Amino acid sequence: MIENKRILAVCPARGGSKGIPLKNLIPFLGVPLVARVGHFVSEISMIDRAIVSTDHPEIAEVARQSGLDAPFFRPEDLSGDQISDAQVLIHALKEIERIDKVRYDIVVMLQPTSPLRQAKHVTQAIQMLVNEQWDAVWTVSETDSKGHPLKQLTVDSSRINYYDPAGNQIIARQQLTPVYHRNGVAYVITRKCLLEDGSIMGKRTGALILSEYLISIDTMWDLKLTEFVHSQEQKDSRLQT
Repeated sequence: MIENKRILAVCPARGGSKGIPLKNLIPFLGVPLVARVGHFVSEISMIDRAIVSTDHPEIAEVARQSGLDAPFFRPEDLSGDQISDAQVLIHALKEIERIDKVRYDIVVMLQPTSPLRQAKHVTQAIQMLVNEQWDAVWTVSETDSKGHPLKQLTVDSSRINYYDPAGNQIIARQQLTPVYHRNGVAYVITRKCLLEDGSIMGKRTGALILSEYLISIDTMWDLKLTEFVHSQEQKDSRLQT
């Protein structure tokens, strides 16, 4: 709780992931991704309730063992790959308020696919939402200039074109205005934004820019790279002590 506002953490973890089958149960350094979220939320005292939204019994059981509650199963019509985050969170919020018979003022979405998140990242995002009165706060990372929209290309019948014609004018990366991407560490959203606007991005959504190297896992290569980054960070930390 912060300033008398109840905080609900929701871990969305369906069973039907396409890139990596049952991705949310894949071990990261020996611990299933969904379980890492359960262990993680215990580090954030301001979170009042932490649940998993899943359609899969094994994911629900692993989540429970790690500290996440699984008080309901996600219905089949909310378990496809074309379902939005907002739909999942709205369902979870309504269900848990019905079960708990309390009102939650803030929802924090913690996706299992960002295991490099730190407690300070989520705490800062929650504090930013409350202190600056945003409708939502997303954690983001600056996109490497090689991935900038003005440097992207299209290929049609082997012919290259700029994705944006303005890219033709770019000579040096210093000409590029920084752009950012979601890193999946945390989405913090007010109840009003979810239930009245039906969105995880309200009229006023703030960006918490994180400087650390963060990876959102979609493929096995992402998983291997994330484990490598984590091991290097641990090694650097030991050298500094």
